[in-house]
Amino acid sequence: MAVLPLSSATEIAAYESPPYTIPTNPADFPSHTEVSQTIHRINLLNAFGPTSFFPGARVLEIGCGQGTCTSVLAYAVSQQNSHHQGDHQGEGHVDAIDPAPLTYGAPITLGQAQGYLSAGPLGGNITFTQADPLSFLSSDTTKKWDTAVMAHCLWYFPSPSTLSEILEALKGRVKRVCLAEWALRVSHPSAGAHVLAALARGMLEATRRHGRSDENIQTPMSPATMRDVAEQAGWAVEAEEMVVPDAALDDGRWEVGTVISTRFVDDVAKEVGGNDERLGALLRSAREATVAATEAVGGLKKVTSMDVWVATLVAK
Repeated sequence: MAVLPLSSATEIAAYESPPYTIPTNPADFPSHTEVSQTIHRINLLNAFGPTSFFPGARVLEIGCGQGTCTSVLAYAVSQQNSHHQGDHQGEGHVDAIDPAPLTYGAPITLGQAQGYLSAGPLGGNITFTQADPLSFLSSDTTKKWDTAVMAHCLWYFPSPSTLSEILEALKGRVKRVCLAEWALRVSHPSAGAHVLAALARGMLEATRRHGRSDENIQTPMSPATMRDVAEQAGWAVEAEEMVVPDAALDDGRWEVGTVISTRFVDDVAKEVGGNDERLGALLRSAREATVAATEAVGGLKKVTSMDVWVATLVAK
């Protein structure tokens, strides 16, 4: 059984900014990007299933960002989710945390986006907190949730050990942990450039000598790596599958665009320069492979996003 129907995407996307209503004029609907991002999050929740997300559930969302997934989670656990026919009663709640500054993001900052959601119809089901996940979890060790979710935030961690530490801290405090991250595999050739771009970006971020950047990709971890980290932290994979994103999802195009740009070349020169000839050549080659893969499918507009690994973990 699905958690939410895809038909709810436009309604949920409309809650992400004023005036919080679905307009009668189709031209005034939430933007194509907002709706496609919302559809993708609904697909992720449906892959996790109603055992993890249902009306009345208490959810911890780690790495909420601007709240795109938060709005879907809040709708799923609220009584507005009339799609669910279970026996659960009461309003659910989402504790959404992210360490990024509220001024981060453009054209809308995290603070603005989170403020819109908090002021809207779903605001009563959400508490946003700007905090490091481990600091948040250690600040009140008595608080528990039905489910913890980390969706498209795992690659932003500085290392796999961050995931391990968070999973350790969640032991005994949640019934399930739901993970969703890019899978480094493709069901369609048009997503190949996204995989190459992710690896190129990850290599560059790993070599930075001038501090950590704010790029979305910091540590690309494969499903096998994330699975191993979870197992070593005392969690077993209860279920896992691959979700193939809709072609409308822009993430692949966004990430490929940053790698094929001249800024990537400039960053390689800044971070590596003449200090490591082999590493510089490797990074430039990774970019050139991404450029070639992009050209092979007809340009950046034809690039799609790679598959997503979704997994539900339970404590051993």
